[in-house]
Amino acid sequence: MNVLRPVLPFRPSTTYQCIRFTSRAASRPVPPPTPFIPDVQTFLKVIGRGLAQHAPKIPSWDALFSMTAPQFRDLGIEPPRSRKYLLRWRERFRKGEYGIGGDLDHVEDGIGEIRVFEVPVPKEWSTTSTAVATATRSPGMRKVALNVPLGSEEPTVPLEGAKPIRFTKIRGSHTICGPHVEPLAGSRGWGARIRIKEGLWEDRRGHKVDGGERRKAEVRAKKMVEERRTTRK
Repeated sequence: MNVLRPVLPFRPSTTYQCIRFTSRAASRPVPPPTPFIPDVQTFLKVIGRGLAQHAPKIPSWDALFSMTAPQFRDLGIEPPRSRKYLLRWRERFRKGEYGIGGDLDHVEDGIGEIRVFEVPVPKEWSTTSTAVATATRSPGMRKVALNVPLGSEEPTVPLEGAKPIRFTKIRGSHTICGPHVEPLAGSRGWGARIRIKEGLWEDRRGHKVDGGERRKAEVRAKKMVEERRTTRK
């Protein structure tokens, strides 16, 4: 026996997805500013791609982390890839996935200072591992870069619990290396600075060669035909 089933009204899936996305974005927690990234202007400046020019359009820090893609579009943030890039970096910041300098606690006028210190090797490390052997000269210790107040030579936290600054490493006995790390004058390599500047965290876009992967064969074939044509003349 056939059973008649009620016909439900049609609801476009796109509308449901947009409502769900909007409500989810509005309900997610807003991460607090950090000493290195204290405001909207600085955040847009370090992620680069010219997004700093749109900083006056975003009213507050809370708005930066609660606005949706359509709202950014209404503000005039174009092209779409710029909005996607902004949203991607916003989520990374929300998760604490900062670029170089994002984990600095002592920052003055957009500058953070780091110096080389010997700290105890964590217990979970094997004393015979290559990492320990190359990172330290003293038994049970390793050399790392730690954040210090500007002009100071000592960290404000005990060395046992200090966390090395991400994306930095010690080369040789005391030289701090890392992206955008500026050696400190007169420190003989023991100190360096990380300065806020345009594109500090920018993910560089690649450039297409011969039309990109999808059109490379076609473009190169046309070039070959054109070269043969010119050599015959």
